[in-house]
Amino acid sequence: MDAHKELIAEFDRESAITRKMLAAIPADADFTFQSHPKSMTLGRIAGHTVEIFAEWPVATLTLDVLDMKSGGFAPYSATSTATLLEKYDTELVKAKAVLAAFDPAHWMDTWKLTMGDQVLVQGSKWEIFRTWVLSHGIHHRAQLGADLRLIGAKIPGTYGPSADEKPGA
Repeated sequence: MDAHKELIAEFDRESAITRKMLAAIPADADFTFQSHPKSMTLGRIAGHTVEIFAEWPVATLTLDVLDMKSGGFAPYSATSTATLLEKYDTELVKAKAVLAAFDPAHWMDTWKLTMGDQVLVQGSKWEIFRTWVLSHGIHHRAQLGADLRLIGAKIPGTYGPSADEKPGA
C-alpha cells in the first residue's frame, strides 16, 4: 500500500464532501447566525472549514512553523455562499497540488503551530495533516451541518444519503 496515495485519495473524498456541505448554505443565509453564545457564527464556521481543508494543507506541507503571532494567519468569516465557494475552489486547487507534489520522505518532519515562543501544536507533518487537516476539518464540517439544520437548510449526504435525500424527504 502506498500511504501517500491513499492519503491523497482520502483528502480528495473528504474535500468533495466538504464542498457539498458548503454549497448547501442557502444564498440568503444569515451568516451572522449563531446557534449558541459559545459557538462560532455561521460565517465563521463556514470560513474555518474552508481554511482547514483549503489553506491548512499548504501551510502544513510547505512550512515547518506557522507563527500565529507574526500574522501568518488571518481568520476568514464568510459573508456569502458564492464568495465562500469561490475561495474554497481556488484554494483547494493549490492544496491538492501541494499534496500531490509533496515528497513522502518528509512526512515525519516536525511541524509546529506557535504563538510567538509558545508552541500550540507540534507533531510530524503526517500527524498534523491527519489530525489538524482531515479530522479537524471533518469535525467542523459536522458543526456546519448542525447549523444548516438549525436554519432549515437541506443537508447533503456525506457517507451515504442524508435524511433530506431519501425518497419522500
